[in-house]
Amino acid sequence: MFCSAKAQQTEKLYLSGTGNDNTVNWDFFCTAGANSGKWTTIPVPSNWELQGFGKYNYGFNKEENKGKEQGLYKYSFNVPAAWKNKEINIVFEGSMTDTEVKINGKLAGEIHQGSFYVFRYDISKLIKLGGDNLLEVKVSKHSANPSVNDAERKADFWIFGGIFRPVYLESLPLTHIDRIQIDAKANGNFDAKIAYTGDVDKVEVEVFTKDGKRFGDRFSTAIKKGTQSVMLNHLFNNPALWSTEFPNLYTATFTLIKNGKEIHQLSKNIGFRTVEVKERNGVYINGVKMKFKGVNRHSFYPSSGRTTNKKISIADVLLMKEMNMNAVRMSHYPPDGHFLDVCDSLGLFVMDELAGWHGTYDTPTGTKLMKEMMLNDENHPSIIFWANGNEGGHNRELDHLFAEEDIQKRPLIHPWEIFGGFETTHYREFNYGIGNYDHGHHILMPTEFLHGMWDGGHGAGLEDYWNAMWNNPLSAGGFLWDFADQGVVRTDKNGELDTDGNHGPDGIVGPYHEKEGSFYTIKEVWSPVFVEKREMTAGFDGSFLLENRYAFTNLNQCTFSWKLKKLKADEDAEFKTGKADAPDIKPLEKGKLKINLPADWRNFDALYLTANGPDGKELFTWSFPIALPKDDAGKLVVKPELRK
Repeated sequence: MFCSAKAQQTEKLYLSGTGNDNTVNWDFFCTAGANSGKWTTIPVPSNWELQGFGKYNYGFNKEENKGKEQGLYKYSFNVPAAWKNKEINIVFEGSMTDTEVKINGKLAGEIHQGSFYVFRYDISKLIKLGGDNLLEVKVSKHSANPSVNDAERKADFWIFGGIFRPVYLESLPLTHIDRIQIDAKANGNFDAKIAYTGDVDKVEVEVFTKDGKRFGDRFSTAIKKGTQSVMLNHLFNNPALWSTEFPNLYTATFTLIKNGKEIHQLSKNIGFRTVEVKERNGVYINGVKMKFKGVNRHSFYPSSGRTTNKKISIADVLLMKEMNMNAVRMSHYPPDGHFLDVCDSLGLFVMDELAGWHGTYDTPTGTKLMKEMMLNDENHPSIIFWANGNEGGHNRELDHLFAEEDIQKRPLIHPWEIFGGFETTHYREFNYGIGNYDHGHHILMPTEFLHGMWDGGHGAGLEDYWNAMWNNPLSAGGFLWDFADQGVVRTDKNGELDTDGNHGPDGIVGPYHEKEGSFYTIKEVWSPVFVEKREMTAGFDGSFLLENRYAFTNLNQCTFSWKLKKLKADEDAEFKTGKADAPDIKPLEKGKLKINLPADWRNFDALYLTANGPDGKELFTWSFPIALPKDDAGKLVVKPELRK
């Protein structure tokens, strides 16, 4: 990685593990609650409640009953001698909440307040190269800043404490890139702003495809002496565009150069795509008007609280896409970085959210945290919306920062409000809501609808709402509440799975992400292949009327198969199968699918039609009865002879 001819990369050295499936034990002392008052060890990252420390609390618990414990951490580490003459930072990806960091007995910087944000300290002058160093961290579960508690701790979700996301050291050359902001448009226009520390005379950029081939020309821009940032522009011809249907990613590599020598290099995954909001019309991605089939998601797992891992992120995104969703809202705080990586690579639109349940951060704190969120998340092509708080938790003094900090100028949402041309009201009653769809003047996009308590809402009501949303030109779809039941393993109650009564079980899937009934209803209602209902009458000729509800996919890129089946409870059912030629139906158009049925098709009880997407995965399987109930009844019911 380091040689005289090539630029130095940023190096990482993990002090913790990387997730709940990969942890490192640190020394630990809990000040109150379970297992408090003694030094022991704890896996990092983790929430300490799930490790048997402190006190469990839901956000609705009375303030006097909430645990206000602190966690004291110690960990010894070694810094490579090769990191001499480097800038060395310690990076925390998430800590709940106020976090004081000391290196070898000295403060690394001011206490960080706010739970869900990546923060770092330059500890170059505090560490000993090639020898042992002591890291001491004090984490307060509740903040000394009341506004942080208002935004994060007084909410409709579980409250946890601890260093719950990874901790690592990073090493950079003294002259290095601090920030890269990228705007890669669907027309191939590529803008980037580079902020850097040190003295360089040129920055060079190369873009590579997924298989490592260079895309377009290498280009560079000269840097004026005495400046600390530079704007770059380049036009790429015919890039493969990023969308949820075709999540085409490229890697952009940026290199700082001084007197012909490469100094520092950073790479970012990018996607060429354009987000445009047309007033009183809708949201357009790459020129196509979108309907968002979305869901809200917490960073959560029953056995580890808010500490997750990349496998969980992959599984969650795959489950969402299996339900034919195309969007996810980060409720109500920024997620793990690996979740955004997976949304980029597998294809989901993301609404990324600055925390604020019903309360808000004060302006100085919110400004700092918003910039931390932007710095960490801004280049993900999956992010097409920012959200400032939730349900009244909007600090309006922060609104201007999103446009100022975001080179892409993505739209800003106030979930639950009419704001920025969007009407996002939560949980409208059906009749009132549809009346608003028919007579409103804003882009309609509820950021929460059809609350799924005990699995009671999503499947029961979605089709009615979606029919109205799909057919109304002002509707941009919406986001279901929510993805998974929030059941937490209570180490203080012999492993009981606790949802805090009816507060936590709001999910489409169960606590461990088990599929429940609504999963299959959503999968059907949100299928991008819509099959019109029809009866298997004597005159049925194997034709089905289809509507293509994809945005970018022709149905000839899909595959279709059928199955005829006899339904017999007491023996193996007889069946026949076949494939159908995929029809040429462009996005948002209608057409016909024809299947060639065998001559004896009416001897079977049911016909099944399956559509698979371009990735080969099932969109849905529809079933059609061939034998009608009256026919079955005629076989089963014995009619008594009438007496003369």
